[in-house]
Amino acid sequence: MVVDLLLIGVAITLGPLHNTAFILLLSAPGGVRKGLAFVLGWLACLVLVIAAVVLLTGGHPPARKSAPSTAVLALKLALGLGMVLFGERKRRAGSRPRQSPKWMARLDDVPLWSAAGFGVLLQPWAMVAAGGATVVEAKLSSIASYLALMGYVLLATSSLLAMELYATFRPEAASTRLSGLRGWIDSHQDQAVVSICLVIGLWLVGKSIYQLV
Repeated sequence: MVVDLLLIGVAITLGPLHNTAFILLLSAPGGVRKGLAFVLGWLACLVLVIAAVVLLTGGHPPARKSAPSTAVLALKLALGLGMVLFGERKRRAGSRPRQSPKWMARLDDVPLWSAAGFGVLLQPWAMVAAGGATVVEAKLSSIASYLALMGYVLLATSSLLAMELYATFRPEAASTRLSGLRGWIDSHQDQAVVSICLVIGLWLVGKSIYQLV
């Protein structure tokens, strides 16, 4: 479980779409407050997904080869296959010149509650679902499981937290550096999406098949 959550947490935090949107929020008037609202919405969503899974399992993973365990592995297999197919399709399409979506241009004017909503909507939901399916394995009688869940949430939020803290304490330097980072992300977005989807997708597929067999 720990390795799975580590890989999924890294994949989530490196996702290009929400990082680009977050940089735009930080550059808007009142950007630090809007960024904080985004981070809180993001964290709340991750915590709620974990809490829902834990409530369903009662903090005890289902027995191996049982119907619930098989269903969870089938879900992870389906998510992995979906990521692989999506990544491969995007790889074959190749990199194309892209323009930022029109909704991103309106991020300057969004109120705090909308910024928090973006923190929910821009979650990479396939990855979050894979993380939730992995949390089914958490045995909450173990301190290690609590630490793994906390580490997963923090890791999945680490890029946002780093940018938020940078913009708070070094606003002038952050404005220049984050603008450059946004340009780099825009020019490498397709490669990032393909790499993330293929790596995580193949990992989920391989491990799910191994455990099912």
